[in-house]
Amino acid sequence: MLSPVSPLKSLSRVAFPLALVIGLSACATPFKADVSRFAVPLPAPQGQTFAVVAEDPRLAGGLEFATYANSVAAEMTQLGYTRAATPEAADMLVRFDYTVDNGRERVRTDFNGAAGFGPWGRWGGWGGGFGAWGYGFNDPFFGGPNVRSFTVYTSAIDLKIDRRADGQRLFEGKAEAVSRSNRLPRLVPNLVDAIFTDFPGSSGETVRITIRDDGENTVRPTD
Repeated sequence: MLSPVSPLKSLSRVAFPLALVIGLSACATPFKADVSRFAVPLPAPQGQTFAVVAEDPRLAGGLEFATYANSVAAEMTQLGYTRAATPEAADMLVRFDYTVDNGRERVRTDFNGAAGFGPWGRWGGWGGGFGAWGYGFNDPFFGGPNVRSFTVYTSAIDLKIDRRADGQRLFEGKAEAVSRSNRLPRLVPNLVDAIFTDFPGSSGETVRITIRDDGENTVRPTD
């Protein structure tokens, strides 16, 4: 059986933007995932064994699946369970699946400065109003708005835990994230980390979990 476990895993107009960009580039972007979980009341672990198996039979036996299964097994072991040598010898079967879609396009518009500044801004033309010059939405020297398109991908994992003896479902959960990357070797470990944060969580609740490089994961209700 499973049990609730505490979380193991919370100047000038030109110079200032430049410094801000440099500072942001030095920090890794936290990974955010929406996690939904459902579980029955779970007693404390007492020597139960588990095996991680592929929900999709086509993944079984693959080296990629084995790599991600090891991430799941590491989390289960941390909770106090023991990995069985074979699924047939396990008390619990951890059914695991992962996916990433083909992506979709998004468009973002960035403005060179703030509204109300510049020769065609709120204060009028050259020398008008305060007589100040700056770059704004329609600044002819800085090119105005910068429109960019990029691809975002939705990745997800599904995790189910069944008692092998009678097939009773003990836990099921899903973690989903939207990101600029479709690289499963990066995405899946983060999604596994998210679904096991504050495990097993509150049954029926969906939360947003932020995975940070410093190991201090945070949990909050979704918007």
